[in-house]
Order: sequence, then structure tokens, then C-alpha cells
Amino acid sequence: MSNNFWSCRHTWRKSANNTKWCLIGCATGDFGTIALLQDSGWPVVNIFALAMLNGIITSIILETFILVRQSIELQVAIKTALGMSLISMISMELAMNLVDFLLTGGAVFTLWVLPISLFFGFITPWPYNYWRLKKLGKACH
Repeated sequence: MSNNFWSCRHTWRKSANNTKWCLIGCATGDFGTIALLQDSGWPVVNIFALAMLNGIITSIILETFILVRQSIELQVAIKTALGMSLISMISMELAMNLVDFLLTGGAVFTLWVLPISLFFGFITPWPYNYWRLKKLGKACH
């Protein structure tokens, strides 16, 4: 990697856009699950595990929808969405849930925590998504 590797504005913008769409999908499933289960009596770790799984699933569904709207055949869109980086999605989910836990003490959906969780959920995988796009030429869309 050259000294200029990390300085490509075009790649930063594209990777930010990809990360944004992943964040929307992940956050929808994650925070929706937490909101539904926060008063259920379930152990916090179980809520977070299910929230992470649901976040990944909704991200894959959203990505499939976006690709189909770009006139990509459904089977190809599903395969592409399933091929998205799990490293990126898991790190995003972990960051959002860790922030939630540190600020609320549990799996609690509160509006004041939402922007903070989204911020850390975005910046955590963004450099990896940049690297993956720049080095490997791989992106979600």
C-alpha cells in the first residue's frame, strides 16, 4: 500500500455511501428488536444477540431490494447481498450495541442514545469498507 492509499476522496465517498446503506439496514433490525424486547425480561445478552442477527438479516433484505431496484435479477441480487462483508456488519452491530449498553446499562431503546449509536455504528466499519473497496474492488452495490 502506498502512502496515498488512504487519501482517495472518491473511495471514501463511495465507501461512506455503502456504509450508510448497511447502517440503515442493520439499525432497523437491531433497534427494532431492542425496542420490542427491552421490557421482556430476557437477558440483555440474548436481546443483543437476537438484535444483531435481525440487524444483519434486515441489512441483507434492504441490499437485495436496492439491487433489484437497480434492475438486477432477483437471484443475483440475493447472492450479492449475501456476499456482503459479515466483518463489516458484525463490527457495526457490536459498536451500536456496546454504545447502547455503556450508555443505558442494558438493551434499552431510547431516542437520545440513537444518534450516538448510529455514529459509532457508522465509523467502526467505514475504514474497513474503504480498504475492501480500494484494495479488493469489492462493494455492496
